[in-house]
Amino acid sequence: MAFYHSHSAIRRLLLLSLSIFGCIFIQLGFPAVSFGQEQQTEKKLDVPYVASKPEVVQAMLNIAHVNKNDLIYDLGCGDGRIVITAAKEYGATGVGVDIDPKRIEEANENAVKEGVTDKVKFLEQDLFDVDFSNASVVTLYLLPYINLKLRPKLLKLLKPGTRIVSNEFDMGDWKPEKQLKVGESTIYFWTVPKK
Repeated sequence: MAFYHSHSAIRRLLLLSLSIFGCIFIQLGFPAVSFGQEQQTEKKLDVPYVASKPEVVQAMLNIAHVNKNDLIYDLGCGDGRIVITAAKEYGATGVGVDIDPKRIEEANENAVKEGVTDKVKFLEQDLFDVDFSNASVVTLYLLPYINLKLRPKLLKLLKPGTRIVSNEFDMGDWKPEKQLKVGESTIYFWTVPKK
């Protein structure tokens, strides 16, 4: 049990450190930093891959009241677990977006294993280049500086009433409507306001 807590603390410290360095580099005008990148991956990875725990995935989908009528976009989808769970357990459809081809390959394999290929798809793209304007729910597990950089696009593209859920990191001065602690994780929830 002590290892689990220390591992979680180390993970949070790593993510916070990466976020701080990212903010410093952005402020100084440096290009996006690539962390967790393997030699053969040509695209820059701005966020290290850390999978959300199953209980966190469930809590994220529950706080957003996901249902069969929802279209979920998971920006930085990793292995696809959020949209796959939304499809399998809630009947929703989903689109996962990740820049890492290995994660997209893994997500597609997981969708096949779970029998939800008719409800989900995965895009190997930079999340800043994706049109997610038709989403009813957007999920995130990024870094604070990425959330802040993404926030204007979320508010511009998404329709009022669209639900946004972030694992671990908030959106600066845009205060969440709900905040939930699940184990060592904190989940933040917003609804896109009227324009």
